[in-house]
Amino acid sequence: MISIVYAGSPEPAARLLQTLLEDNSLKNADVQIVGVLTNPPAMQGRHKMLVPTPVETVARQAGIPVFTPEHLDSVCREQIIALHPELLVCFAYGHIFGPKFLGLFEKGAINVHPSLLPKYRGATPVPAAILHRDTEIGISVQRLALEMDAGDILAQKKIPLVGSETTISLLETSAKVGAQLVADLLCTAARTGSLPEGTPQQGEPSYTKMISKDDARINWTNSAADIEAMIRAYTPDPCCWTMCNDVSLKILKAALPKDVSTESTVAPGTVVAYDKKQGILIQTGDGLLAVLELQWQAKKAMLYKDFMNGSRNFVGSVLQ
Repeated sequence: MISIVYAGSPEPAARLLQTLLEDNSLKNADVQIVGVLTNPPAMQGRHKMLVPTPVETVARQAGIPVFTPEHLDSVCREQIIALHPELLVCFAYGHIFGPKFLGLFEKGAINVHPSLLPKYRGATPVPAAILHRDTEIGISVQRLALEMDAGDILAQKKIPLVGSETTISLLETSAKVGAQLVADLLCTAARTGSLPEGTPQQGEPSYTKMISKDDARINWTNSAADIEAMIRAYTPDPCCWTMCNDVSLKILKAALPKDVSTESTVAPGTVVAYDKKQGILIQTGDGLLAVLELQWQAKKAMLYKDFMNGSRNFVGSVLQ
């Protein structure tokens, strides 16, 4: 048997965990997840209820011990040692592992990273790929190293992009593909007693940064294509937004309209027209953007037709 500690927090990490738990090949190989590390419950909603991470929910449903430390300190290390783990598997946990913690796992530690490493190291590789309008993304399984995302590559798979993906859809794909790559590696480790040799990363690394709400404010002087990509990159969080008459307005979904004139003398950000078939047309620094889903501050999200039914004077507004 190989005993695993799994570390992760958001929904995609929960999907990967669930897939591993249901994988018959791992059951047959006697690979067992003996504990789960995840972020502490966070306060959410109007009533500030403490809500566990999706990973914690999956783990508790499966009867797996869950640990939610604020820090990976000596107390946490003692709790993990008591599980007698051999290998750590991580996907989107949100904490940095130090040498003392990584030293707890005799067979090593692996991390699922949704990029073609060394491209897009860091916390936000999927939004970065969408923002740059890349034609492909990749899922890399690497050995965890002390330097961020610098470990040897154990497995990697490319995924072509068609230009309509959002961050949430690509993270779901990453979880599905990553689970298969991880399962194959764990089966190999169970059969041979160790993980396979990795391949050092090749090429010049690039890095991503944490995304703030300010990063998601739309600059209407940018091109329609860049803004549309930005909206997809920042879905579902932090969501792109703009201001209209001093009220915050989220732009949740948009497209590049077809068969419409893009020449205009109006200022970028001007709501030019309402096209019942294509959406709300907004002038940008280069071309028109068709907005399909919006949300006023403190209101529910609405499709563009419903939005216009309640905002009949919206055409002519200048978004900032």
